[in-house]
Amino acid sequence: MMMPKKVKFRKQQRGRMAGKAWRGSSISFGEYGLKALECAWITDRQIEAARVAMTRSIKRGGKVWIRLFPDKPITKKPAETRMGKGKGAPEQWVAVVRPGKILFEMEGVDFAIASAAMRLAAHKLPIKTKFVTRDEAE
Repeated sequence: MMMPKKVKFRKQQRGRMAGKAWRGSSISFGEYGLKALECAWITDRQIEAARVAMTRSIKRGGKVWIRLFPDKPITKKPAETRMGKGKGAPEQWVAVVRPGKILFEMEGVDFAIASAAMRLAAHKLPIKTKFVTRDEAE
């Protein structure tokens, strides 16, 4: 799973997910991309599941870029624990995604294969997404 090697603070506040993605909203590396249309927290497991689905679909041809990284820790308290006694221990890592962010990029495969692979990856994610090409995104 993806997670930071080292962080300055072990626990973070939840924050807000309002607004659009200002950075990472254009295709930078590949020919095709998967663009987020909603706000969400995407977990490290969901990112990995989408990556595996894509790379298997293109039969390890072409190149895939992952444009999001889970760097926000999510804490959980144990089950059947009374309120109070501080914040829970870090449980998993998530990436905060806002509308317009390019999640994955791909090149080296034709349009039909790329769109099928991105569709499989989109089914692994908890948000609505859109398949975009480089010329369409600009």
